[in-house]
Amino acid sequence: MAEKFETGQVLTGKVTGIQPYGAFVALDEQVQGLVHISEVTHGFVKDINEHLSVGDEVKVKILDINEENGKYSLSIRATEEAPAKQQQASSQKQAVSEDAPAGFNTLKDKLQDWIKQTEGNRK
Repeated sequence: MAEKFETGQVLTGKVTGIQPYGAFVALDEQVQGLVHISEVTHGFVKDINEHLSVGDEVKVKILDINEENGKYSLSIRATEEAPAKQQQASSQKQAVSEDAPAGFNTLKDKLQDWIKQTEGNRK
């Protein structure tokens, strides 16, 4: 069974079933795998039915093959380029985190004053 397919391979399959946790995709007449809901697309997927329907032909990448139980883990999003919006958002987050230490300087400066005040009150 696993002789025909290998991890990392990209191919076209057909959606044969949909569950709340993912979609089953037939790779051929004998082999089908699961695309977990987190592997459907980039970003959050609340309802898989908004992205896939039974009978859809989809491009999938084989993430893992468990030969003992014949389970194939598949990904649709691994075949797609990440959207530019996510790349922009991550670079914006990075810019904010680079600026963040400056915002704590006043707290850092005040901390020493507060420690001195506390020590003075204990005497």
